[in-house]
This record gives sequence, structure tokens and C-alpha cells, in this order.
Amino acid sequence: MTCHICGSGTDSFRDEKSGILYYCCDGCEVIFKSPECYQSISEQKVRYDLHNNDENDEGYRAYFQRFLDFVLPHVENVGTALDFGCGRSTLLANILNSMNVSTDAYDPIYHPDIPYDSKKYDLILSTEVFEHLHDPKAVFGALVDRLHAGGYLAIQTQFHPVNAEAFKNWYYHKDPTHIVFFTPQTFKRLAVLHGCGYVADNGKNMVLLKKSEK
Repeated sequence: MTCHICGSGTDSFRDEKSGILYYCCDGCEVIFKSPECYQSISEQKVRYDLHNNDENDEGYRAYFQRFLDFVLPHVENVGTALDFGCGRSTLLANILNSMNVSTDAYDPIYHPDIPYDSKKYDLILSTEVFEHLHDPKAVFGALVDRLHAGGYLAIQTQFHPVNAEAFKNWYYHKDPTHIVFFTPQTFKRLAVLHGCGYVADNGKNMVLLKKSEK
């Protein structure tokens, strides 16, 4: 199987408990499930509809605030932003709007009506989205194209254990809608492929990249 990110060959291992076959790339460290595990948007929506995220819940607001506390100290001259794959809630966009950052919220299921094909932004954020993507490289490239020169792309997704046995015991891949898993090395490779600088990561689940200013 060819790596979805860098095009190299991959190794594979099987989770004995679930029977799922995983492919892993030594070069960029991405791990992804065998394609027969991939779900359609309509199949994924069944699970997403079970999410009950209350925008007035302090814990839910704190979840997004932690992401912003990581991102905002590293960025400058941000007047516009996009929350890509926001789900049913627009809370992250609302928080940024309250900070005078004009922010759109886009989700292919719940908020599909923003001008997704043309508008550009200073900052694009994506929380708990990339692990669902059938073609993360293509989506990454499309988001970079939606940035102004010098704009920022901030992504939150859990970084996987590199060791296969540790990975099998990791909780994150057990969600059937989670099909692809990353480390900072994966995002460093994506940054090189798409003309971005690697700004920072938190070693756990957050990464920030910057589009070239040229």
C-alpha cells in the first residue's frame, strides 16, 4: 500500500482484537486503516448526531480555549479565520468573533453554506477533523490554498504512539470514524510538500504551520 501522505511504501500490522489492518509509513509516520474501514459521510453523520456539545458548558468552552491558548501566541496580523469541520457547533467561531477576528464556520454536514471555493483567510483552524479524512494530503493542500500568503493553519488531532504495540492499546483508533493518525513528523512532511513553515506543536495533539509569504 502506498503512503497517503508521502507516496512511499508502507508496512502493515493487524490489531488482533478488532481484526483491522493498519498501514504505517516509516518516513512520515502516518498510520491509516485499511480502506474497507472507511465510512461515507452519511455513515459518519449517524455517529456525529450522537454528539451533544452544549455551547454553554464551561468544559466545552475550555476545550476550545486550550487550543486558542496554543495557537494565538504564535500568530500575528490575523483579522479573518475559518473553523474547518466545525461540526454542529459554531462555538470556536463565536469565541474568535468575540475577539474581533471575523470567523466563518464550515462543516460539510452541518454548515455547508459558506463560500468555501473562493474566500481566503489569515488563519484556518481544524479541531478533531483530520483523523476522519479519506485523503488528508489533498485536504491539507486545499486548506493551504485558502490561506493568504503568510497565513496560518492550526490543526488539532491526537498524535499516535509510534510503537505498534502501544498503538494497539491506544484509545483513539477505536472510534470507527477515525481512520488516519498523525505525529508531528507527518505534519512536517506535509508542510514541506505544500510550501509551509513548521511553527510549533505541543507534543500531544496540536500543530501550527505557516504558509510561505511569497
